[in-house]
Amino acid sequence: MSQLKNNDVLGTTNRGNICESGLCSLCRADCQGKCETWLGAMKGRDMLYPRDFGFVTAGSDNTNPQGVSYNAIKIQGNLYGAKGADQKIAKKGDTLFTDVNLETKIGQKKQITCKYPVMTGALGSTFVAAKYWNSFATGCALCGVPVVVGENVVGVDKKAEIVNGRIKKAPELERRIDGYLRYSEGYGAIIVQLNVEDARNGVAEYVAEKYADKVIIELKWGQGAKNIGGEIQVNDIEYAKFLKQRGYLVDPDPTLPEVQAAYKAGAVSHFARHSRLGYTAFTNTDQVRKNFASQVSYLRKLGFKAVSLKTGSYGMEALALALRLASDCKLDLLTIDGSSGGTGMSPWDMMENWGVPSILLHSKVHEYASLLAANGKKVPDLALAGGFAKSSQIFKGLALCAPYAKLICMGRAMMIPGFLGANIEGALHPERRAEVSGNWDNLPKTVSELGSTAETIFAGYHALEAKLGKSEMKKIPYGAIAMWTNLDRIAAGLQQLMAGARKFNMSEIARTDIATINRETEKETGIPFITEVNDETAKNILLA
Repeated sequence: MSQLKNNDVLGTTNRGNICESGLCSLCRADCQGKCETWLGAMKGRDMLYPRDFGFVTAGSDNTNPQGVSYNAIKIQGNLYGAKGADQKIAKKGDTLFTDVNLETKIGQKKQITCKYPVMTGALGSTFVAAKYWNSFATGCALCGVPVVVGENVVGVDKKAEIVNGRIKKAPELERRIDGYLRYSEGYGAIIVQLNVEDARNGVAEYVAEKYADKVIIELKWGQGAKNIGGEIQVNDIEYAKFLKQRGYLVDPDPTLPEVQAAYKAGAVSHFARHSRLGYTAFTNTDQVRKNFASQVSYLRKLGFKAVSLKTGSYGMEALALALRLASDCKLDLLTIDGSSGGTGMSPWDMMENWGVPSILLHSKVHEYASLLAANGKKVPDLALAGGFAKSSQIFKGLALCAPYAKLICMGRAMMIPGFLGANIEGALHPERRAEVSGNWDNLPKTVSELGSTAETIFAGYHALEAKLGKSEMKKIPYGAIAMWTNLDRIAAGLQQLMAGARKFNMSEIARTDIATINRETEKETGIPFITEVNDETAKNILLA
């Protein structure tokens, strides 16, 4: 499936090749625009509508895409009713799309309320995550949605102190957790991931001592982009040696004389750091189940009130195992990431060719979750990941896996506003450029045509200022303002779609709210073909 790079109706342009999500396959932190997400971080709700109102009329190229994809699913509108709405208001005929309640809840013993049904992907040891964390964390906290501290954050931190395999000091990890908690209003959550190295370094024990009742601790099996663990790239050979001393695989080996000579000559300019593979000592599912149950039990004994699991786009056996273990161990959230999910660094050929595509994986999620439920098992609250960026995609994902999916996990779509806001802040305030990791010396035309100050550029600035007050607003990174503006846009779009389906509460979204528009997608998803939905009911109306 190909998509046009230019959308004349919205006035958007994609710089690179387009993914199913509508994002470029390669997002750059210094990008000067202007995809839909990029513009939405400044213009907010204005991006929900065609440009140049009053001078144009617009028509959609709403055709039948070939192949199995989320683009081959359509959202069904309903003519009457208002499920989940205040019935007193509904009976008066005063119901508006803004009456849609987007709050969703996750968790078992400790329920966590999120203002919107979205969360970030894992923001771990990549330098992008570290540089823009203030924007990501502050933005998510202000929006009341979960943010994920990814794997290896302690392991790559030069200032972290690890003695005899246990953490004594972890300033970067604490900075990330504290940054979110500072603006948290009791909504959302901060999730801290554990991989093999994190478990060995004692990340869980360290976090439990300081934040056990404030974070969700998450075990990680993989992601949609790769299945070989976390990776980053470093340019400094001394840093590469440090990472090797920390116990990581560093490729090429910076301690070898021939590699050092190649680095000095400029033939080798960077090094890749890799994590260990999990569960390599096991040969069957019973061993994995016993080990996993033991891990979860141990984390709860440490004091964690909420435990979750993140798994990647493995095959059906691993998917079933993740669902069953999450059910048996009463996990608070299970995130399932389809291919090809976004990433900070993964082998490109692996990203292109490994794993189960998102819509196929998510379709099996619903089938397997339904089997669990039919067998009397509690289905864990689910988050779906793997190529989501728009309001319509969020609706489709939640409907496809209803009633089990509670959140949609978005990676790059949540990060792009952080990049953009930092660039704007650095251009407008050169003294802050290094601090916020801004990449621009001046505002490009794509931004300056909207305004010349934060107050005039970001559509959400004044609403956020009214919420925080002028004094506190001055402390908010522009990247967080951009994220707040963009999520407000996405939320409004989702409210409109839900209102059209006559669903006014997240719990009302159902598989009957979507239909397929080609037979391949119908077969794989189990979602009926669009002209066959309610066809018998329609004929009864005609023949009554």
